[in-house]
Order: sequence, then structure tokens, then C-alpha cells
Amino acid sequence: MAAPVEAKVFYSRSEAVELAFPDAERVETKTLILDGAQTQRVEALAQAPLESKLITLYTGYRNDRVIGYALIDIHTVRTLPEAFMVVLSPAGEVRSLRVLAFYEPEEYLPPERWLNQFEKQVLSDELRLRGRIHGIAGATLSSRAITSGVRRALALFEVLVKGAAKAEGPPRSPAPGTP
Repeated sequence: MAAPVEAKVFYSRSEAVELAFPDAERVETKTLILDGAQTQRVEALAQAPLESKLITLYTGYRNDRVIGYALIDIHTVRTLPEAFMVVLSPAGEVRSLRVLAFYEPEEYLPPERWLNQFEKQVLSDELRLRGRIHGIAGATLSSRAITSGVRRALALFEVLVKGAAKAEGPPRSPAPGTP
């Protein structure tokens, strides 16, 4: 007889967004569909595949200023799904990580202390296992999955937030003689 599987849902999406931006006056939710070039750029930066081109970006505001961004990464660890939220500063630095749901056996769930090593990290070649990130004995697949997910979130920030800001460019001055 197979052992029962215990799925754990720790936070709903709305609870997670509230925890991500406790000081926000408002949170905007944007659902975006990546084009082929964006998908390739994200996967190259993340060094990990995207499981979906449909992305939801949460942006927290206070006094009409951005106070941070959040993305939820859902992926398969071994054979079952996991969901976690990556909260980023306005500059694209990891502010926090929160596991939202974990369907693998609980002994493979990364501890809070391990998740904390991602704080203040930015996308770099050193943001990897055996780089700036230490692995978890007995939970290699979990640590690999979360590290890849954080890299995806940071790559999405680079492409969707920083890339959009660069595309808009500086404000243009009106042409001489136009009102």
C-alpha cells in the first residue's frame, strides 16, 4: 500500500501578496504574455527553462512610488508541484522568498534558514548552487528547483521591468513650436 501524500498549502495568492507588501497603499497585478524573444532572453539569463509564457507581475506602491515587485514561481520538484513567491526591491534585489505550496514529502521542504540566503541577491553567475547558494543535504532537487525559480524571477525582472523602462527611455521634450 502506498504511503499517503500530504500536500501543504501555506498561503493563498492573496495572502502571499499581502505579506509581500505589508506597507503598500495599493498593489497592481499585470498579466503578461512573453513573446519569443522575451522568452529566449529570460531563459538565457536564468539559465533555466520557463514553464509558461504567461507571467503575473505584482507591483506594490506607496505614495505613488514603487516599493517592490513580486512573482510566483510554480514548478515541479521531483514529480509534484511547488509554488513560491519571490519579492524584489525596486532595484531588483531579492527581498524575501516564501513557499506558498509544497506537494512533495515534507522532509524535502527547504527550511526558512536556507531560503534566507537568497535575500539581497541579484542575478549573477554566482547565484547558483555551490556558488553563493549552499545546497541542502537530502533535498538536492528542492534546492535546485528553488534556485532556478529565483533566477527565473530575477531574469523576468530584467526583461519585463528593466527592459520596459529602457524601451520607454527618458521623457521627450516637445518639438520646438508645438504646444
